[in-house]
Amino acid sequence: MRLLALSGSLRAASTNTALLRAAAAAAPAGMTVEIYDGLGRLPVFNPDDDEGPGPAPAPVADFRRRLGAADALLVACPEYAHGVPGGLKNALDWVVASGELVDKPAALLHASPRSAVSRAALAEILVTMSVRLVNTDLVTLPLLGLGPAELAALLDRPDSRERLRQALAGFAAAVTAPASFR
Repeated sequence: MRLLALSGSLRAASTNTALLRAAAAAAPAGMTVEIYDGLGRLPVFNPDDDEGPGPAPAPVADFRRRLGAADALLVACPEYAHGVPGGLKNALDWVVASGELVDKPAALLHASPRSAVSRAALAEILVTMSVRLVNTDLVTLPLLGLGPAELAALLDRPDSRERLRQALAGFAAAVTAPASFR
């Protein structure tokens, strides 16, 4: 199973991105997690730039290609001003009409238990886009406020790695289960 992982944070020292990297390292056998790092390169969404006779801007075309190639989506998103960060919302706006996310399974990871408002907002956005949201709380780890060394130590602990591995294995099982069991 191929997962495309999106971090809603553009920060170099993002705890959400660190959580996705840890998830990629802990992925069970048969699963790959590709972390998409192009949110900051996507142009601001403008329908006029997507409706003309020419192709979509190159960063958008690449994002769409990666989404289309993925079996599922994994999202880790901080909360800014009680909402989804603009970079992530912009990326999602670019694929509202193009269809790469229609019926795509997705799960949400959280680097802070305090992101409840953005979690709900992100879930609403994804469901509106016809994403099959399998889990809105796959894993929440208390990473907020940790320094880089503390963050790395926590994510490298065997119990943290195992928790991520089990969560991803459970997500894969839910995604591949027959429709009658979903």
